[in-house]
Amino acid sequence: MDAAPFCTRQGIAELLRHHEINPTHQRIEIAFALFSRREHLSADQVMGIVNARVPECSKATVYNTLNLFREKRMIREVVVDPAKVFYDPNTSAHHHLYDVVRGTLVDIPPGDIEVTGMPSIPDGLEAEGVDIVVRVRPVDA
Repeated sequence: MDAAPFCTRQGIAELLRHHEINPTHQRIEIAFALFSRREHLSADQVMGIVNARVPECSKATVYNTLNLFREKRMIREVVVDPAKVFYDPNTSAHHHLYDVVRGTLVDIPPGDIEVTGMPSIPDGLEAEGVDIVVRVRPVDA
């Protein structure tokens, strides 16, 4: 189910139900922060956006909700380094460009990178996906 049309809180509640998630007030606000912007946000950024509107959401609630959304495949978690994680509402196959100086993450269109080979996968396992993060910095930095 494409999340793009769900930019109202009512639409977000429907999206949560579709993913078998109970649409509580806080979950709706967290999902709305992600899906209405369609940006790559960190958990702290999500918490800041949510608490600017309704200052009642704890850090634990934000992290738990983001993990639930990830488990239900509603969002993708993009780890750009061990200390920096972004949450991506775009779950289609695509890769990312990370500006290490500005700390911004943007999508790379699917056709711009082609993966031509895969390692053999051990018995009993299957490939879930391939994530490529291209890290860039300004030439003069």
